[in-house]
Amino acid sequence: MAGTGVASIGECMLELSGQTGPNWRMGFAGDTFNTLWALHALSAERPATYVSAFGDDPFSQGQIDFLGQNGIGIGSSPVIAGARPGLYAITLTGAERSFTYWRGDAAARQLASDPAALSKSLENQALVYFSGITLAILDDAARATLLLAIAKARSAGSTVAFDPNYRPRLWRNREDAQAAIVEALAVTDIALPTFPDEQMLFGDTTPQATAERLGKLVDEVVVKNGEAPALVAQRETLREVPAINVAAPADTTGAGDSFNGGYLAARLADHDPLEAARRAHRVAAAVVQVRGALAPFETLRAAFEN
Repeated sequence: MAGTGVASIGECMLELSGQTGPNWRMGFAGDTFNTLWALHALSAERPATYVSAFGDDPFSQGQIDFLGQNGIGIGSSPVIAGARPGLYAITLTGAERSFTYWRGDAAARQLASDPAALSKSLENQALVYFSGITLAILDDAARATLLLAIAKARSAGSTVAFDPNYRPRLWRNREDAQAAIVEALAVTDIALPTFPDEQMLFGDTTPQATAERLGKLVDEVVVKNGEAPALVAQRETLREVPAINVAAPADTTGAGDSFNGGYLAARLADHDPLEAARRAHRVAAAVVQVRGALAPFETLRAAFEN
C-alpha cells in the first residue's frame, strides 16, 4: 500500500529573473519543482520529495539547502561528481515571458542513473508526479528506467499524475515526443495537459478533442487552456471550469505548474475534480500576481482556501 507522501520527478534549475539593468535575482525553479512547491504548500502534512540528480558544486548544494529549508527532501536522488544544475533566464514583455536556457549537461539528466535509488525515492508515496520535460531530458534507456520505476510505484498503490508539457526544443523530433508521451500515459492516472501543447504535438483541433483522445488512455484528464476554461474529463463526461481573469498580471511564469499543484492537492484532500479545478484556477491566479515561478506558501494557501 502506498504511503502518504508526494514525490515529483524532474529538473530543478537555477532561475534568473527580475532583471533591472544588469542586475538579476537568482532563485530555483523548473516545471515539476514548481508543481511540487504548490502541492507541498497546500498539503503540508504530507512528506514532500523532489526526485532528481544534483551536482557537487555550490549551486547544487544551494538547491538542496533551499529545498530542505522549505520542508522538501530529495529522497535517494544521486549527487553526481563534477555535475552542475541547468540555468535559465526569464525576460518579460509586460507579463508575458520568454526563456533562455543553458541545460545541455545538467545533473538532472542523470536522475535515472541509479535505478535502485530511483525506485527507493518513489516508495511510500501517495502521489508521484512527472512531466514531458522529465522525459525529454533523458536518453532512451534512462526514460525506460524512469517509466519502469513509476509503474512499480503505481503497482504499489501510488497515484500517478503527468503533464505532457511539450517543449519542441528538448526533443530530437516530434515523433519521438509523441511516442514517449504515449508510453508515459500508459502508467498515468491523472493527465494534466495544456491544449496549445497538445495542438502542436498531436494536431488536436479543440480542447474537447484533446480530452477525448486522452480519455481513452487515462481515467482522469484536465485540459488547461490559459485564460479559457479548463476542461475536466472523467468517465466520458466533459465539464468546463472557468478560469479567473487577472486584470494586470505581474508574471505568468509557473501558472500552469501551480494549477497542477493546486489540482492535485485538492484531489488528495478528496475534493471532486470540478472543485479541484476551481481551486487550481484560484492558485494559478494568485501565482501570476507575483514575480517568478514560486509564490509564498501563505499566498498559495489563501487562494486555495478562499
